[in-house]
Amino acid sequence: MSTESSNKICVLIGASHAGVNFAFALRKEGWEGDIILFDRDPEFPYHRPPLSKAYLTSEVGTQQDLLFPKQNYETDKITLKLGKTISSINRKEKSVTVSDGSVQKYDKLVLTTGARPFIPPIKGLNSAKNVFAMRTAEDALNIRKSLNKDHNKVVIIGGGYIGLETAASLSKLGASVTVLEREERVLSRVTAPEMSIYFKELHQQHGVSVLSNKNVTSVDFNSYINEIQCDDGSSYKADIIIVGVGIKVNTELAEEAGLEIENGIKVDANCKTNDPNIYALGDCTFHYNPHYKKYIRLESVQNAVDQAKIAAKTICGEAVAYDSIPWFWSDQYDVKLQMVGLSQGYNQTIKRIETDRDNCQSVWYFKDDELLAVDAINNAKAYMLGTRFIQKNQKIDKNKLSDISIAITPTSFI
Repeated sequence: MSTESSNKICVLIGASHAGVNFAFALRKEGWEGDIILFDRDPEFPYHRPPLSKAYLTSEVGTQQDLLFPKQNYETDKITLKLGKTISSINRKEKSVTVSDGSVQKYDKLVLTTGARPFIPPIKGLNSAKNVFAMRTAEDALNIRKSLNKDHNKVVIIGGGYIGLETAASLSKLGASVTVLEREERVLSRVTAPEMSIYFKELHQQHGVSVLSNKNVTSVDFNSYINEIQCDDGSSYKADIIIVGVGIKVNTELAEEAGLEIENGIKVDANCKTNDPNIYALGDCTFHYNPHYKKYIRLESVQNAVDQAKIAAKTICGEAVAYDSIPWFWSDQYDVKLQMVGLSQGYNQTIKRIETDRDNCQSVWYFKDDELLAVDAINNAKAYMLGTRFIQKNQKIDKNKLSDISIAITPTSFI
């Protein structure tokens, strides 16, 4: 990077995985100017995935899971401005206004604003007691504080990954947990029916009630307890309600600044918006994936980190472009689910249950002869080989894949 960058300022909005990883990557790539990172959360930047897992079941809190040690920010001269909200972006003046009225100039601006929980317009939900989402460390702390032996009835609205992970954690803490899913099965938007059945049974084995086709219409608070009503006439009592029905992307700042919005902040292969001085990374972006040949928006730590590296290299003058296969994971009880690829559009699945290990299986998603994705339960080998096959557009012999007497190896199914 040219020494002329020593007088330049890069401002980031959002101390997320994307924002923090970008800040350190930018310094590593040779940016010599100021790096200033704003975030409304007063907590030192921490890993988000453990919120629904370790943070709920641990007394330690976020200090055990910081994204980077505090001294690293000093060493790399990254300025953190925590508990600060940005109220507007002035593209003409190349500045941002903080909610306290102060103004910060920038040469490059990076938006890592992420998303926030979507709270559905359920009648009475706003006046119910002990209602929480699961997005920040404060959320996890408040849920844990509200739970005790006399107030342990928990209803989770939403059977997605966050809802199920939270259910597993609270079950471990002795809570009586009910999951209400509006669709006909849990995880219906992201997995095949086989996986939905597996995780429903897994939770039932641990005492969690998982109910489908439950559309919540209202919540009443009476006699010190919430009563949740569904449109089929059923009702459920809850000391604590956790809402996990999805997210709303934080695009308001970008939209007010005139940036292009389409299912998120639209960016090119370098994570650049329609303003050459403004980049966007992570959950808030709508970006092109060359492998799947379409624009997508991902809620994924992997995507956030990959985009952070691409943007940092681009700003520092290296010609690179985003080209990653998405991957995700979920931990529930003693089960580790690893997912690679995007299964949308599949028209065939092949399920393998390995006989050499307990509770080890995988579901392979195909569109005709193309392998789109793999979901692997306690099966790192299937996950790793699935990743390799997808990256190489490898044609798979489905008959061999279906034969569980054939062990998974790099050449087993070719």
